[in-house]
Amino acid sequence: MAEIISGKALSKKIRQDVKNNVSDAIEKYGKAPHLAVVLVGEDPASQSYVRAKRRACEKAGILSTTILKPSSITEEELLEIVNSLNQDEDVHGILVQLPLPDHINEDRIIDAIDIHKDVDGFHPLNIAYLQLGREAIVPATPKGILTMLNSVNIELEGKDVLVIGRSNIVGKPVAALLMKNNATVTIAHSRTKNLTLKAQRADIIIAAVGKAKMVTADMVKDGAVVIDVGVNRVDGKLVGDVDFDEIAKKASYITPVPGGVGPMTITSLLQNTLICYERIMNND
Repeated sequence: MAEIISGKALSKKIRQDVKNNVSDAIEKYGKAPHLAVVLVGEDPASQSYVRAKRRACEKAGILSTTILKPSSITEEELLEIVNSLNQDEDVHGILVQLPLPDHINEDRIIDAIDIHKDVDGFHPLNIAYLQLGREAIVPATPKGILTMLNSVNIELEGKDVLVIGRSNIVGKPVAALLMKNNATVTIAHSRTKNLTLKAQRADIIIAAVGKAKMVTADMVKDGAVVIDVGVNRVDGKLVGDVDFDEIAKKASYITPVPGGVGPMTITSLLQNTLICYERIMNND
């Protein structure tokens, strides 16, 4: 039976460390880290996520400002808000909650964020630095995944890893992060052929496709590590991308949904905010 990697338990410990570090930083620099979040529209999932971020910041001693704008906002108006936050010396992290309304070019908005305040790690230069193996602000979910693997001493060097999903938010950056740690990575997606065979060879599977129970027990070899990033609602319940109950009988480690990768994403965001703050205060 697999050992469960609890993101909820791990994040509780890390958030206490962040809180302690924030307290030390305030004493050193005389001001608290400040994260500004821009939320456009009234998407319930985005609203819930932003509220969770705000609560986590407050508990860690990080100032949090949420800027609410209607979905009718123009792209130019949103760019003006981002530029204003870029220029504000009391703001150390900027996050524009995605997705944005269809009439707004997300790439243009992300490109406009000051790379020094890019707590999401989505700016093209941060993505490029990650791909090049250089120091970068790592997107929160991939960072959380690596932290979870490290927490149970999973050896990555030389391991065969299958990442199912090629999004810019999870799939691509987590693959780069794993390769930086000397893993051998295969990225699968909706057009991948022989997915089951590829999965059966993997020492570690990271499922991030957003399709409930897509990964089944016959796809997982005995002793594999399975990280479930998916969040799907089925019959009113949250489930992941993997068949947890059956795969847990074969895997060595597995993450649950809920209570797995999700809490670690917000925890990683807190860590990124503190990193951006310290770099700005040190003029790095």
